[in-house]
Amino acid sequence: MEITVSHELGRLPVSVLHVKGDIDMATAEQIQAQARRAYDEGARNMLLDLSHVPYMSSAGVRAIHEIFTMLRGASPAESDEAIRKGLADGSYKSPHLKLLSPSNRVLEVLKMTGLDMFLEIHRNLKDAVASF
Repeated sequence: MEITVSHELGRLPVSVLHVKGDIDMATAEQIQAQARRAYDEGARNMLLDLSHVPYMSSAGVRAIHEIFTMLRGASPAESDEAIRKGLADGSYKSPHLKLLSPSNRVLEVLKMTGLDMFLEIHRNLKDAVASF
């Protein structure tokens, strides 16, 4: 697997993690580590480019959830109660983590696990960056 990072500027700065290859038990930690490095360097808004990810296991789901949790920690205004309420009524979407162009196979995993309920999924980079 290969991960590169680019930086885009919309209304807010966005770090884009471009992932190429399968996300499984052996590679999920690499994504978390790269996201942690970006976070430690000041990134507070991230876009995961999944357009070149043909397969994602449950380890990938855990990695995405860990990144979501890390970024949420940067925003204490997002209380557990507010998020639970928003998830229950379908109104909550993460303001700090979004996904770009998952394949149909990866999208199925996102839907089965419910990640698509609170992570926005975009089809092009320009719109994704503008959504932050």
